Amino acid sequence: MLIGEVARRSGVSARMLRHYESLGLLRPSGRTGSGYREYSGDDIRRIFHIESLRSLGLSLREIGRALDDPGFTPSALVDDLIRQTRERIAAETELLTRLRRIDAAVPADWEAVLQVVVMLRALGSKSAAARQRAALSSVDEIRVPVEALVEAVLRETDPNVAGALRWALARSGDGSAALLAEGLGSPSAAVRERAVRSLAEMPGEESTAGLREALADPDAVVRGQAALALGTRGVADAVPALIDMIVAGPNDTDAADALSMLASDAATADRIATGLVGRLAHDAAEAPARARLTQALADIPGATAARALVELSYDGDRAVALTATYLLRLREAR
Repeated sequence: MLIGEVARRSGVSARMLRHYESLGLLRPSGRTGSGYREYSGDDIRRIFHIESLRSLGLSLREIGRALDDPGFTPSALVDDLIRQTRERIAAETELLTRLRRIDAAVPADWEAVLQVVVMLRALGSKSAAARQRAALSSVDEIRVPVEALVEAVLRETDPNVAGALRWALARSGDGSAALLAEGLGSPSAAVRERAVRSLAEMPGEESTAGLREALADPDAVVRGQAALALGTRGVADAVPALIDMIVAGPNDTDAADALSMLASDAATADRIATGLVGRLAHDAAEAPARARLTQALADIPGATAARALVELSYDGDRAVALTATYLLRLREAR
């Protein structure tokens, strides 16, 4: 079969077939009387083998080794191809993300495009100061896409930069709360906590819905941050998590303050008092936790809390009894 017919049937151009021959990848089995290349069936099969290996991303040099070296094993080469492909996909994905964010900024001209690029680079800088400046300037100077700010705040570990990013997000407009809520599905508790802290600084039902979702988080810190934020918004669903915080100890004062704010509603006040008393009666409640639970009853109005303090004034734990007695006197003096 002559080169033109081979090219037609294989889909490989005559020019490429000659290139393969010049590299030693392909050698026609014969020549016609006129000196034209003549390809055998084995030659045609080798052409298809070459093209198949090229489709996997092998270089022509690697293809030559694979076809001609009897001791060649493909596993190491395939593993390397997988690594290279992943790196290429990651790079292309990063480029696509950058282009989408520039497009979302709706730049008016190339100068605006360059400004957005500079800002995006600054948000990813290794310098905390540079990241903070970018966050603070993203509100008034250059419009940075919300998606970029969300990604930045979810990965930020510096507290000052994180605060600046949360401030920028809170002023960024619609869409940020929904994107932050997606961060609640991260396998990293630290990322989920950053999402909750950012949602806490955003008004509106969308952010409240995200905070409610975080009440079911497996991490106590994430649940606690969500409960504190919801408490300030008057969401009674936060009561159990706030009581858990008082039992646990860290941030118990903040939790008690949040409960006192929720207790402005009479029905919620009774629910809080009942919850605190229930934990006091629990066998697993240790002395320090019982003291904190008793103290938390101080700012809870209503008959349920008052009766609980009366009973606790006779508690076998002297610290609890003294605290309850003191709180009762304060209530009587009001």
